[in-house]
Amino acid sequence: MSSLRLHDSLRRTKVPFEPMVPGKVGMYVCGPTPYAPAHIGHAYSAIAFDTIRRALTFLGYEVRYVRNVTDVDDKIIKRAHETGEDPVALAARFTTAYNEDMARFAVQPPTVEPKVSTHIAEIVAIVEKLVAAGKAYALDDGVYYSVDSFPAYGQLSGVTRDELREGARVEVDSKKRDPADFALWKTAKPGEPSWDSPWGKGRPGWHIECSAMTTTHLGPTFDLHGGGKDLIFPHHENEIAQSQGAYGEGTFARYWLHNGFLNFEGEKMAKSVGNVFGCDQIADAVGGEALRFFCVSHHYRSPVEFTTQAVPGPDGKPVMRFYSLEAADRRLAYFYETLARIDAFTSAKSGGDGGDGAVLPETEILLTAAVAALSDDFNSPVVMADLGEAARIANKLLDEGKGIDKGVRRRSLARLGRDLRTVGVALGILGSAPADFLAARRARQVKSLGIDTAQVAALMVERTTARAAKDFARADAIRGELAALGVELLDTPGGTDWRVLEASS
Repeated sequence: MSSLRLHDSLRRTKVPFEPMVPGKVGMYVCGPTPYAPAHIGHAYSAIAFDTIRRALTFLGYEVRYVRNVTDVDDKIIKRAHETGEDPVALAARFTTAYNEDMARFAVQPPTVEPKVSTHIAEIVAIVEKLVAAGKAYALDDGVYYSVDSFPAYGQLSGVTRDELREGARVEVDSKKRDPADFALWKTAKPGEPSWDSPWGKGRPGWHIECSAMTTTHLGPTFDLHGGGKDLIFPHHENEIAQSQGAYGEGTFARYWLHNGFLNFEGEKMAKSVGNVFGCDQIADAVGGEALRFFCVSHHYRSPVEFTTQAVPGPDGKPVMRFYSLEAADRRLAYFYETLARIDAFTSAKSGGDGGDGAVLPETEILLTAAVAALSDDFNSPVVMADLGEAARIANKLLDEGKGIDKGVRRRSLARLGRDLRTVGVALGILGSAPADFLAARRARQVKSLGIDTAQVAALMVERTTARAAKDFARADAIRGELAALGVELLDTPGGTDWRVLEASS
């Protein structure tokens, strides 16, 4: 197992990772608050931490991955009132949709997916523990955590209690002992879901849920806690205060990981700006794997710029062009085309993979390079560059094999094909059969560009007939007609196929 170093948000530097149990990792990531369809921002964060999870597995760790669902929340209650649904049922419906959307982007299901609504008893128990320890106090509208009882408050975010009291991000309530204190339990209001507690009927505050669910599924102390940078304050800061208030100094998460923001032309995603794109919109436009490919081409901690533009579609109506994702899709197609070529070359009917024996030195370094890069704070962009170099070597071997022993050449290409797939899986890409990916990609392009496939098929038949009759002038003319439709012919040893000409960016 390699020596892993990661950037710990608490220490604000890169540090060696030493799990509590050698070879095993307990990891908690803040999941969705499901009150509306998931959008690209949700997908970006989910992909970031799924990639870290996959990388840990690739590096030899056994990972217990816990991602919660906040199914009791003000936004859910508000939306449920608007739709006339039960809030918990509404959240369950959107949770199912969220998981279906994340599957499009090869985000693996968590080991455990706890929900607030099924952990009320555990939440109440922690609040009771904090009250008994003098860390929290009850008022007629709920139970509050006393920030002054935790001198280390602000260690993660750098926010001081004086800054809190200036009222920048806290709800001022004259009943509280201090404006910085935050709710652990909220007294029930008419029309809201509620549960019994020692302080009467009510529901949990936002932050306490994660303290309860991490303790339940990973213990009072665990290895990794992840989430978006926007959660550092107040959510993660309050989690630390609550959990260490209940279980003592040094408990809770031992390392903190936070993913960067997704920006659109320098602006953060916001409904008011009009740059909130749904997961289905992205998947329909370029396919789920293209978004995954785009995300892992950037480091999880880095801000990522996303380029889009509304342009006229085939029917004259405006359609959104996702230029960043289109570029990722083209690059992804290159990898799948490379794998398809390798598979064809090393298939049994083409002579096989060369059996056991030596390979070219440059074709056996990808796995080692990937281990080194992922051991350095999960540096996926370096791995992507290594994948690109491996694909380049493969294509060169396929195109220029003269002077190389046939067995060595075949074994080298077979090795590259296996390693490209193995490292791809570590990033959540290149897991499909090349023919399936390329067919699905062509179908999306055909639909987007309005290409008449029946017309393409008819012209291809006519071209075959013209070539058989040695009417090469007509055959060449038909190639030109197809190009005008946006179609490129591919004459291969197995016959003639076609693909869509790439749209200009």
